[in-house]
Amino acid sequence: MTNLPRLLTIMGSGETAPTMMKHHRELIARLPQGAKAVVLDTPYGFQENAPELAARAVEYFRQSVGHPIAIAGLTRLKNADTVEVERGLSTIRQADYLFAGPGSPTYALRQWESTPVPDVVRSKICNGGAVTFASAAALTLGRYTVPVYEVYKVGQDPYWLDGLDVMAEIGLEVAVIPHYDNSEGGHHDTRFCYLGERRLVALEAELPDSAHVLGIDEHTGLVIDIDAGTATVIGNGTVTVRKRGVSIVHSTGTVLPIDALRDPSGSTNVAVSMPSTRADVSAETSGASSSLADEVSRTEALFDASIAAGDSAAAVRAALDLETAITSWSADTLQSDAMDRAHAALRSMIVRLGEAAVKGLADPREAIAPVMAVLIELRTAVRSDKRYDLSDLIRDRLAEIGVEVRDTPDGPQWFSGAGN
Repeated sequence: MTNLPRLLTIMGSGETAPTMMKHHRELIARLPQGAKAVVLDTPYGFQENAPELAARAVEYFRQSVGHPIAIAGLTRLKNADTVEVERGLSTIRQADYLFAGPGSPTYALRQWESTPVPDVVRSKICNGGAVTFASAAALTLGRYTVPVYEVYKVGQDPYWLDGLDVMAEIGLEVAVIPHYDNSEGGHHDTRFCYLGERRLVALEAELPDSAHVLGIDEHTGLVIDIDAGTATVIGNGTVTVRKRGVSIVHSTGTVLPIDALRDPSGSTNVAVSMPSTRADVSAETSGASSSLADEVSRTEALFDASIAAGDSAAAVRAALDLETAITSWSADTLQSDAMDRAHAALRSMIVRLGEAAVKGLADPREAIAPVMAVLIELRTAVRSDKRYDLSDLIRDRLAEIGVEVRDTPDGPQWFSGAGN
């Protein structure tokens, strides 16, 4: 790997969501043509659906980023087949763009301990290459790591794990905390990667004076250009440098000297006692909604307004927009609950379209021809996504109003009444 820039990108979440695809493209565009991208798949290697997660990443990079990516095949390094491990290590050594994301930081660190993986990452930071670590993988980058599952899910008292400490190569003694502005808890505090303020304060007290916290909001990233000596905040939120409860917050678009991350007290920014909320970034700036839940709310509101106005074509378009959003967010593993809600909303839209058609039809063939064209388009889209349950639901609801959909060699056709 010669003449490669030295880039370290930390993403708080959304690494395979629409919000980050533009930034993956921009990072890869800084590498030589034909750059080899590789997923380091260890963090989620313990999960039974690890092959599915790998396939989603491959599809996301192919379809959304426009660049092929290979899978390292390093779901397990301890007590694993030696040949497979060596093949995986060779793959990540050859990577120009090394990407790792969701899973368990504890599992990843345990698998990587006493293996060449940390040195491979360090080598890219020191000698050339682009490293993009997000979510669980981001937690491992610093000197200290939050064992998030053990604390938040199992209930252990807060403690630090030793991280990879690869950021020491650029003079940073930090604990990297992604999901910094998480709000999933609703009435209880899940900021700071599910720690909340109380537990983070307790952990900060255990850090030496030389160390501090580097927090990355969800759907946000920090691109550290080691050659240029700069750090740029990208995405929808903010990056926070926090020491002993005092935070300096940098909004998206900010370009900082790396020194500002090394020495929080030396920053010219105004210090605040608590991190700010997510920056108000317009859709034009971010390039996408910040979550699938936002898309569900938007399309449901549009659908309801269209039904109330009697505009069936606009209502179907809202359903198509939702189906497109479901496809776009399908690779983001953090959207499982929102995905369930999105599918439920799409099913509801299909049912309500059928009900509206029953109420409003006089001559079915003539009256619904424009709407049927869009419904056929929707059915084709969900079939291509292998959502045959939704495809069948559209067909069945149409059958209830006397419209038959047949799949023919020339594509889907519809017939009303006696099939004329």
